[in-house]
Parts: sequence; structure tokens; C-alpha cells
Amino acid sequence: MKLNFVGKNMEVTEALKNVTEKKLGKLDKYFQKDAEGNVAYSVERNRKIIEVTINLPGTILRTEESSDDMYASIDNAVDVLERQIRKHKTKLQRRYNNGETIRFENIMPLKEEDDRPKVVRTKRFDMKPMNVEEAILQMELLRHNFFVFMNAESDDLNVLYKRKDGNYGLIEPEF
Repeated sequence: MKLNFVGKNMEVTEALKNVTEKKLGKLDKYFQKDAEGNVAYSVERNRKIIEVTINLPGTILRTEESSDDMYASIDNAVDVLERQIRKHKTKLQRRYNNGETIRFENIMPLKEEDDRPKVVRTKRFDMKPMNVEEAILQMELLRHNFFVFMNAESDDLNVLYKRKDGNYGLIEPEF
């Protein structure tokens, strides 16, 4: 797997790169050789954060882990990615009987769970067209982390969400 390293508010040392490559190298057995990944290290206050994104044909695996120690964050990220791979493998096995991006013989299947998440509430509401600024105000008034609205400028359904850094993200459909 080819990895690209980026540091935000910190310098990425060779030792940190080597440890990350070694830990994520354990996941190489699940991918074809041309898989690419991005690793972003950052420090916010006293939290050491690692974001790992692996681009596979047809899907993206991503995790963001934080702790007081960068090496512990790396270990947690590898564990989460391994769970995601198993989950993705199970999903693909149900859909198809073969897969191109993940070598199934190397992955233990997930245990079937009886307590799968299910829809427990459906909410309906009127949508009036509004611009992004109005949607931000409405979301803040409701004290929600996200807000679905009809964009008055594009007449498309958009999703506005609050990011961990305090800013906002906007999801727009692409046709």
C-alpha cells in the first residue's frame, strides 16, 4: 500500500512514518498492491490525532482516532480499519460471491449479530427553500449537529453539518 503523510500543527518524523507504515502494513494482506492511503497527523490541545483514509475501488475506508499518545492513536486506527475491512468483506460476500479489492481468505467473517441497528423513528417536516446562511441559523436554533434543507439557489436537497473544528460542512448532490 502506498501511503502519503501529512502533518498539521506538527512535524512528521521518520520514526512516526516508520511505525505507521509497519502498523498499517499488517493490513496489506487485505488489499491489492495498488491501494493508496493518506495519513494525516495533527495535534489539538493535548490530543494527538491520526486520520487514515484508504481509497479502494468502489469504497473508501476512513478512521480518525485521538488520544494522549500518537502511538496509541495509531494502534486504535489500525483496529478500527480492520473492523471496517471485516464489515466491508461481509457486505460484499452478501452481495457477490467474489471480490476484487479484498482477498477474502485472509479475513475472518464477522459474527452474525441479532441486535443490528434498525430504524426506530421516522421524522417528517415541511421544507421551505432557504440559503445556506438561513440553514445555519435554523440548525443552531434547533441545536442539532446536522440540518437537511432545500437549497433556494440550486433547488437541490442539501445537508449542512457541524464539523469538530466548529466550522460547517455542506453536502450537495452531484448528478
